Amino acid sequence: MQWTLVVPVKSLARAKSRLADTADDGVRPDLALAFALDTAAAALACPAVADVAVVTDDPRAGRELAALGARVVAEEPGGALNAALAQGARAVRAARPEAPLAALNADLPALRPAELARVLAAAAAFPRAFLADAAGIGTTLLSARPGRELAPAFGPDSRARHRASGAAELGLTAVDSVRQDVDTGDDLRTALSLGVGPRTAALAARLLTAGQ
Repeated sequence: MQWTLVVPVKSLARAKSRLADTADDGVRPDLALAFALDTAAAALACPAVADVAVVTDDPRAGRELAALGARVVAEEPGGALNAALAQGARAVRAARPEAPLAALNADLPALRPAELARVLAAAAAFPRAFLADAAGIGTTLLSARPGRELAPAFGPDSRARHRASGAAELGLTAVDSVRQDVDTGDDLRTALSLGVGPRTAALAARLLTAGQ
Protein backbone atom coordinates (compact mmCIF):
# COMPACT_ATOMS: atom_id res chain seq x y z
CA MET A 1 0.00 0.00 0.00
CA GLN A 2 1.42 3.35 -1.08
CA TRP A 3 0.47 6.27 1.15
CA THR A 4 0.23 9.98 0.59
CA LEU A 5 1.28 12.00 3.64
CA VAL A 6 -0.21 15.39 4.43
CA VAL A 7 2.26 17.56 6.34
CA PRO A 8 1.16 20.96 7.70
CA VAL A 9 3.82 23.66 7.97
CA LYS A 10 2.77 26.89 9.64
CA SER A 11 4.28 30.28 8.90
CA LEU A 12 7.92 30.05 9.94
CA ALA A 13 7.78 33.44 11.66
CA ARG A 14 5.19 32.06 14.10
CA ALA A 15 6.61 28.59 14.50
CA LYS A 16 8.00 26.94 17.61
CA SER A 17 7.43 29.69 20.15
CA ARG A 18 7.87 27.16 22.97
CA LEU A 19 11.52 26.78 21.94
CA ALA A 20 12.23 30.32 23.15
CA ASP A 21 14.37 28.94 25.99
CA THR A 22 16.62 27.21 23.45
CA ALA A 23 16.55 29.35 20.30
CA ASP A 24 15.92 33.08 19.93
CA ASP A 25 13.49 34.75 17.53
CA GLY A 26 16.10 34.95 14.79
CA VAL A 27 16.86 31.22 14.86
CA ARG A 28 13.47 29.60 15.46
CA PRO A 29 12.21 30.04 11.87
CA ASP A 30 15.34 28.30 10.55
CA LEU A 31 14.95 25.56 13.13
CA ALA A 32 11.29 25.01 12.26
CA LEU A 33 12.21 24.78 8.58
CA ALA A 34 15.04 22.35 9.33
CA PHE A 35 12.59 20.12 11.23
CA ALA A 36 10.15 20.19 8.31
CA LEU A 37 12.81 19.48 5.69
CA ASP A 38 14.29 16.57 7.64
CA THR A 39 10.80 15.18 8.28
CA ALA A 40 9.82 15.43 4.62
CA ALA A 41 13.12 13.95 3.41
CA ALA A 42 12.73 10.93 5.68
CA ALA A 43 9.09 10.50 4.65
CA LEU A 44 9.97 10.65 0.95
CA ALA A 45 12.65 8.00 1.54
CA CYS A 46 10.10 5.62 3.07
CA PRO A 47 9.18 2.80 0.64
CA ALA A 48 5.54 2.91 1.81
CA VAL A 49 5.15 6.58 0.85
CA ALA A 50 4.10 7.52 -2.69
CA ASP A 51 4.24 11.27 -2.12
CA VAL A 52 4.14 14.05 0.44
CA ALA A 53 1.70 16.96 0.24
CA VAL A 54 2.80 19.95 2.31
CA VAL A 55 0.12 22.46 3.28
CA THR A 56 1.63 25.87 3.96
CA ASP A 57 1.23 29.59 3.38
CA ASP A 58 4.91 30.28 3.95
CA PRO A 59 6.72 31.06 0.66
CA ARG A 60 10.16 30.05 1.87
CA ALA A 61 8.97 26.76 3.33
CA GLY A 62 7.00 26.04 0.18
CA ARG A 63 9.99 26.67 -2.08
CA GLU A 64 12.43 24.57 -0.10
CA LEU A 65 10.04 21.67 0.46
CA ALA A 66 9.08 21.65 -3.22
CA ALA A 67 12.77 21.52 -4.14
CA LEU A 68 13.04 18.46 -1.91
CA GLY A 69 10.29 16.71 -3.88
CA ALA A 70 7.15 17.47 -1.86
CA ARG A 71 3.95 18.69 -3.49
CA VAL A 72 2.91 22.04 -2.03
CA VAL A 73 -0.74 22.90 -1.36
CA ALA A 74 -1.22 26.62 -0.76
CA GLU A 75 -2.93 26.96 2.60
CA GLU A 76 -6.16 28.93 2.59
CA PRO A 77 -5.94 32.21 4.54
CA GLY A 78 -6.89 32.12 8.21
CA GLY A 79 -6.91 28.35 8.46
CA ALA A 80 -6.00 26.60 11.70
CA LEU A 81 -4.12 23.30 11.87
CA ASN A 82 -7.08 20.96 11.44
CA ALA A 83 -8.51 23.08 8.64
CA ALA A 84 -5.15 22.93 6.85
CA LEU A 85 -5.04 19.15 7.21
CA ALA A 86 -8.61 18.81 5.91
CA GLN A 87 -7.70 21.03 2.97
CA GLY A 88 -4.65 18.90 2.22
CA ALA A 89 -6.71 15.72 2.45
CA ARG A 90 -9.23 17.10 -0.04
CA ALA A 91 -6.45 18.03 -2.46
CA VAL A 92 -4.96 14.54 -2.21
CA ARG A 93 -8.29 12.81 -2.71
CA ALA A 94 -9.13 15.05 -5.67
CA ALA A 95 -5.96 13.86 -7.42
CA ARG A 96 -5.91 10.29 -6.08
CA PRO A 97 -9.40 9.29 -4.87
CA GLU A 98 -8.28 5.80 -3.84
CA ALA A 99 -5.17 6.93 -2.00
CA PRO A 100 -4.68 5.95 1.63
CA LEU A 101 -3.54 9.08 3.39
CA ALA A 102 -2.02 10.09 6.68
CA ALA A 103 -1.43 13.39 8.42
CA LEU A 104 2.12 13.61 9.75
CA ASN A 105 3.59 16.25 12.03
CA ALA A 106 6.26 18.47 10.48
CA ASP A 107 8.44 18.49 13.60
CA LEU A 108 9.85 14.97 13.58
CA PRO A 109 13.52 15.66 12.78
CA ALA A 110 14.65 12.23 14.00
CA LEU A 111 12.18 10.41 11.70
CA ARG A 112 13.47 7.13 10.30
CA PRO A 113 11.94 5.75 7.08
CA ALA A 114 11.89 2.16 8.35
CA GLU A 115 10.02 3.11 11.52
CA LEU A 116 7.53 5.16 9.53
CA ALA A 117 6.98 2.15 7.26
CA ARG A 118 6.15 0.02 10.32
CA VAL A 119 3.61 2.55 11.52
CA LEU A 120 1.94 2.80 8.13
CA ALA A 121 1.82 -1.00 7.76
CA ALA A 122 0.05 -1.24 11.12
CA ALA A 123 -2.31 1.61 10.22
CA ALA A 124 -3.37 -0.19 7.03
CA ALA A 125 -5.35 -2.67 9.13
CA PHE A 126 -7.81 0.00 10.31
CA PRO A 127 -10.22 2.44 8.64
CA ARG A 128 -8.64 5.22 10.69
CA ALA A 129 -5.70 4.98 13.08
CA PHE A 130 -3.34 7.21 15.01
CA LEU A 131 -0.01 7.16 16.80
CA ALA A 132 0.37 9.01 20.09
CA ASP A 133 3.35 11.27 20.64
CA ALA A 134 6.20 10.53 23.02
CA ALA A 135 4.48 12.47 25.81
CA GLY A 136 1.38 10.29 25.50
CA ILE A 137 -0.91 13.31 25.15
CA GLY A 138 -0.74 14.39 21.53
CA THR A 139 -0.68 12.73 18.12
CA THR A 140 2.08 12.57 15.52
CA LEU A 141 0.29 10.57 12.80
CA LEU A 142 -3.36 10.07 11.84
CA SER A 143 -4.30 7.78 8.95
CA ALA A 144 -7.37 7.12 6.83
CA ARG A 145 -7.87 4.31 4.35
CA PRO A 146 -9.53 4.98 0.99
CA GLY A 147 -13.17 5.95 1.37
CA ARG A 148 -12.73 7.25 4.91
CA GLU A 149 -12.44 10.87 5.99
CA LEU A 150 -9.30 11.87 7.83
CA ALA A 151 -11.30 13.88 10.42
CA PRO A 152 -8.27 15.45 12.13
CA ALA A 153 -8.58 16.59 15.74
CA PHE A 154 -5.04 17.78 16.46
CA GLY A 155 -4.34 20.23 19.25
CA PRO A 156 -4.45 19.87 23.06
CA ASP A 157 -5.21 16.30 24.19
CA SER A 158 -5.45 15.07 20.61
CA ARG A 159 -4.68 11.51 21.69
CA ALA A 160 -7.92 11.41 23.67
CA ARG A 161 -9.84 13.22 20.95
CA HIS A 162 -8.68 10.93 18.17
CA ARG A 163 -9.50 7.89 20.29
CA ALA A 164 -12.96 9.31 21.00
CA SER A 165 -13.47 9.89 17.26
CA GLY A 166 -13.20 6.15 16.66
CA ALA A 167 -9.65 6.03 15.32
CA ALA A 168 -7.67 3.00 16.47
CA GLU A 169 -4.62 3.74 18.58
CA LEU A 170 -1.48 2.02 17.33
CA GLY A 171 0.31 0.49 20.29
CA LEU A 172 3.63 -0.01 18.56
CA THR A 173 6.99 -0.12 20.27
CA ALA A 174 10.42 0.73 18.83
CA VAL A 175 9.06 3.56 16.68
CA ASP A 176 10.43 6.37 18.84
CA SER A 177 11.46 8.47 15.85
CA VAL A 178 7.83 8.70 14.69
CA ARG A 179 6.63 9.68 18.16
CA GLN A 180 9.28 12.28 19.01
CA ASP A 181 7.92 15.63 17.93
CA VAL A 182 9.76 18.76 19.05
CA ASP A 183 7.98 21.55 20.88
CA THR A 184 10.40 22.33 23.71
CA GLY A 185 14.11 22.38 24.38
CA ASP A 186 13.83 19.06 26.21
CA ASP A 187 12.09 17.56 23.17
CA LEU A 188 14.92 18.77 20.96
CA ARG A 189 17.53 17.23 23.22
CA THR A 190 15.67 13.91 23.15
CA ALA A 191 15.41 14.05 19.36
CA LEU A 192 19.14 14.77 19.14
CA SER A 193 19.83 11.70 21.27
CA LEU A 194 17.85 9.59 18.77
CA GLY A 195 19.77 11.08 15.85
CA VAL A 196 18.26 13.85 13.75
CA GLY A 197 18.43 14.66 10.05
CA PRO A 198 21.34 16.67 8.61
CA ARG A 199 19.63 20.08 8.53
CA THR A 200 18.54 19.92 12.15
CA ALA A 201 21.90 18.49 13.20
CA ALA A 202 23.81 21.35 11.57
CA LEU A 203 21.62 24.03 13.11
CA ALA A 204 21.59 22.39 16.54
CA ALA A 205 25.38 22.18 16.48
CA ARG A 206 25.54 25.94 15.92
CA LEU A 207 23.10 26.51 18.78
CA LEU A 208 25.07 24.31 21.16
CA THR A 209 28.35 25.97 20.18
CA ALA A 210 26.86 29.44 20.69
CA GLY A 211 25.59 28.41 24.11
CA GLN A 212 28.97 27.30 25.41
